[in-house]
Amino acid sequence: MTGKIVVDELFAWYDDREVLKGISLEIKANRVTAIIGPSGCGKSTFIRCLNRMHEIVPGAGTAGKVYLDGRDVYALNPIEVRRRVGMIFQTPNVFPAMSIFQNVAVGLALNGWRRRQELHSTVEKTLSQVGLLEEVAGRLDQPATGLSSGQLQRLCIARTLAVEPEVLLMDEPCSALDPIASFRIEELIRELKQKYTIVIVTHNMQQAARISDYTAFLAQGELIEYGSTPAVFINPKDRRTESYITGRSA
Repeated sequence: MTGKIVVDELFAWYDDREVLKGISLEIKANRVTAIIGPSGCGKSTFIRCLNRMHEIVPGAGTAGKVYLDGRDVYALNPIEVRRRVGMIFQTPNVFPAMSIFQNVAVGLALNGWRRRQELHSTVEKTLSQVGLLEEVAGRLDQPATGLSSGQLQRLCIARTLAVEPEVLLMDEPCSALDPIASFRIEELIRELKQKYTIVIVTHNMQQAARISDYTAFLAQGELIEYGSTPAVFINPKDRRTESYITGRSA
């Protein structure tokens, strides 16, 4: 196994509805992998299986293997898996009753961090990583709800980075943002891949082409094509991939 994450014949379902049908691929370390495909094809379910969030849903189940550094994530403690494989959601899920500082520090506190100086140092470091520290300087104790949508999304990324994951899963992180905020998130993704392995679900073909190194095209729960992004976008092997990328099929 050479990938940071290796997926082997992954099936997933909700009650009696099969969503993923034997997906197999390798996700390379320190690269951005885009997951594209029409609505309902299983993109979000796929990445939720990578850190065992899929199983939280009542009636949900999986079969097959997902390896993280050669170890089956379904044989590991799910809390540990979710710490190592963090998730960024489509809508920024901040805690409205908490300050900016508390929103970033909450994961650390849950992991037993108590010393204020260490918490403050880590919060500042992660806010700096996402380019937010200067923008919120002097406001760390104010409610996070005063931030813009783009700032909130970067705050959520900072909260995830604070617990030092190895992989970042991003489920359409820019879909609710304006073009300027989306651009900043894209720039951030390019910077973060130097340290993290990133998997992003996106419906935006231009975005996938701009920021990803590899692209996986899913349709009706099946992996239709997977390869380097230039190869998939410029010279797709499957006509269904070409139809989707060029907008001839939805």
